[in-house]
Amino acid sequence: MPSLSFILIPGAGGSPWYWHLVVPKLQQRGHEAVPVALPAADNTAGLREYAASVVRAIGDREPRGVVLVAQSMAGFTAPLVCKELALAMLVLVNAMIPRPGESPGEWFTNTRHEAAKREQNRRDGRQADAPFDPLIDFFHDVPRPVIDEAWAQGEPHQSATVFASPCAFESWPGVPTRALVGRDDRFFPAGFQRRVARERLVSRRNW
Repeated sequence: MPSLSFILIPGAGGSPWYWHLVVPKLQQRGHEAVPVALPAADNTAGLREYAASVVRAIGDREPRGVVLVAQSMAGFTAPLVCKELALAMLVLVNAMIPRPGESPGEWFTNTRHEAAKREQNRRDGRQADAPFDPLIDFFHDVPRPVIDEAWAQGEPHQSATVFASPCAFESWPGVPTRALVGRDDRFFPAGFQRRVARERLVSRRNW
């Protein structure tokens, strides 16, 4: 396989650190790995500014040698980048998959996330309306050293501005797309993710 450039977009919080264990694994396989820093703490930044950060990170690389990897809320940035550049592939990792014109804030209601999360809480032996707890919802299956390192980063600074920013695209770009679903994800349960992917992407020819 020829060497590829993997452009890695983090989710809410926007920190390149999210990819620190992935980067060396890609490099060991002879690929370039570029984690992107998003303007998450900027109260003036919406999805357009997030996408511009990714385009700058891609720079003058040949687009057809670039694989864009979008985690969680980065699913909203990905189609804006793909409509500008004919990339080799888009990989959505436990991602929020938007409809045209939808904002990240609207996504939770439109996808019926709350009901899916309540059912997941029940499966985990918790109260259906148990409050969000990052150790339970995000880090339940993460090794302790990684948890400690994450806590040492400090709380991510994520502006609320982007949650009201519409995802300005008309249809998903014609970039070959794959969705990776975490089997044990508690915040975006696997069945929920599969349903959203089928509803929003399954009709695409390059799926």
